[in-house]
Amino acid sequence: MKNKKLSFFLFKYWYLISLSLLLAILIVFLQLAIPFWIGESIDLIVGKNDVEFERISLNLIRISISIVLCALAQFVMTNINNSLTFNISRDIRNEAMIKIEHLPLKYIDTHPFGAILSNVIGDVEQLSDGLLLGFSQLFSGVITILGTIGFMFVISWKIAIVVIVLSPLSLFVAKFIATKTHSMFLLQSKTRGEQTSFIEEMVNNQKVVQAFSHEDENEITFDEINERLYACSLKANFYSSTTNPSTRFINAIIYAIVCLIGAFNVIGGTISVGNMSTLLNYANQYTKPFNDISSVITELQNALACSSRIFELINQEEESDDSKGKVIDNPQGEFDIQNVYFSYNEEKPLIQDFSLKIKKGTVVALVGPTGCGKTTLINLLMRFYDVNDGSISLDGYNIQSLKRESLRSSIGMVLQETWLKKGTIRENIILGKGDATDEEIIKACKEAHSYHFIMQMKDGLNTMINEDGGNLSQGQKQLLCITRIMLCKPEILILDEATSSIDTRTEIRIQKAFNKLMENRTSFIVAHRLSTIQNADVILVMKDGNIIEKGNHNELLALNGFYKQLYFSQFEKN
Repeated sequence: MKNKKLSFFLFKYWYLISLSLLLAILIVFLQLAIPFWIGESIDLIVGKNDVEFERISLNLIRISISIVLCALAQFVMTNINNSLTFNISRDIRNEAMIKIEHLPLKYIDTHPFGAILSNVIGDVEQLSDGLLLGFSQLFSGVITILGTIGFMFVISWKIAIVVIVLSPLSLFVAKFIATKTHSMFLLQSKTRGEQTSFIEEMVNNQKVVQAFSHEDENEITFDEINERLYACSLKANFYSSTTNPSTRFINAIIYAIVCLIGAFNVIGGTISVGNMSTLLNYANQYTKPFNDISSVITELQNALACSSRIFELINQEEESDDSKGKVIDNPQGEFDIQNVYFSYNEEKPLIQDFSLKIKKGTVVALVGPTGCGKTTLINLLMRFYDVNDGSISLDGYNIQSLKRESLRSSIGMVLQETWLKKGTIRENIILGKGDATDEEIIKACKEAHSYHFIMQMKDGLNTMINEDGGNLSQGQKQLLCITRIMLCKPEILILDEATSSIDTRTEIRIQKAFNKLMENRTSFIVAHRLSTIQNADVILVMKDGNIIEKGNHNELLALNGFYKQLYFSQFEKN
């Protein structure tokens, strides 16, 4: 399957491959014609005062022209092979990137970012190197072998048969070693991905590592991975490096046999000295491609091992197709959740038989201990995950019948974890509304209380930041994410600990802005600080994936149940 996928990428550039193959044939023909003319010229030197200078001069002209044409063809073929290889690498990376954007969130959640990064960058690079060697040397090598055999048959069919009979020994050795090294290169590629994943994780969380003085432990873990990579790389490269000397040894034996048989034929008068010279040249050119091909096979084994990993990613099942889904205009925000079952792991049930009806304009707060299913419910509403059983409807439409883009564009979401991209502050704010005017942006900034710190920056809205926010504090990054929502003004709001990193004074101001934004809008608020959701229309107290209490703040306090314990636990004095 993986080889078929690679063949698909290769077939897209069949015209370049064909042109490269034709040039390889031309190069080999010219290279093989030169020894023939040299041998012929030797035979034209019979003795003193018996030299055919005119024919020798003609052969020298032929040889000179062949060398120039061969060099030009080699130059063009090299450029074609480079273009071919880099085009294929580009296409594979593009498809991998598109695949990542269409993969279900479950795959991203269960695979380390570094491993995916290693697939898209490192593995494709290794595949590119292998293909480049393959196109550059494999074509020429195979054609050279066939060409020399043909020319040798013209001169001496007996010697040609001897060479053909002995040459499979070289191929057998190369194939035997290549088969053994494939699994080693596969392990090397997998371990390299593990190392990249660990490095990426440590670099992204360096502050936490240093805060907990975890450097020594990380060094030990890295050393362990590095040692495993060293061991498997050493084995792979050691065994693969035996291919070339092994085939050289066998080819040297073949060359010696050709010399011996050719010498007896010259003595017997069967062939001329010039033909003997040509045969020896061909024997050398015949065996050389086997050495080159053995090296190429080693690289191709590494490349194929890497391709199996990248195509494993590309062949992953995508999210279900929603191209024929409905588009919902001006959603009212009425949700009907009926008998929903969901779990991330089949062996560990999470949400079971969950039912809930939410009317338009209702402010719903979700509270409960960590792991109770609050964020999971948000994931289901956004269709980051689909329910295992049951249904979730919006305005009477099952959300699985809607286009994801239509559903998600109707919902504004602010998470506890901020996400910023490399670019200007303006570009980060208009992420959900690319056509926003400066007046709209400034108004949103003021409503989100981010205007003040943005204007203090050197370039204001045009200030460049990197993907982690640069020198912005966590609170400032969260304010930028809130500004996005203030700008978009979506019909439905989801706030998952949206003000967790903001100071109390600013939080009160933002809460007022949110209250204004939430008027006549269905809103879901996930909060651990219960003081922030006292004004919610309905509070759902969740535990183990189920609603155990439901009501407003006062009603839940009157129940004297789990909510009351949670609420007053936040105000108890030690």
